Amino acid sequence: MGEVLLVLSIPVLVLISGLYTACACWWRRRHPAPPSPYTRQAARLAEQATLVRAEEIVDDAHTALSPRPDGSTRDRAPSRPAPAQKP
Repeated sequence: MGEVLLVLSIPVLVLISGLYTACACWWRRRHPAPPSPYTRQAARLAEQATLVRAEEIVDDAHTALSPRPDGSTRDRAPSRPAPAQKP
């Protein structure tokens, strides 16, 4: 009786593994994985976000250090004097 169970267990194991594979394949088709963060599109989006942030930083710095119409600066005086212009 033990040998019969051993012989029948092999086809049952093959059948169950095939059924599991078919169900897993069906599940993956119905529920695709989210996009990978390592794609070219993700790299482009990250680069774009970095450039936008850098532009904001530069614009803020330019606004903070640009002179007012009366000649003074907004937050602080420049760290070095401006070069003298020849008349």
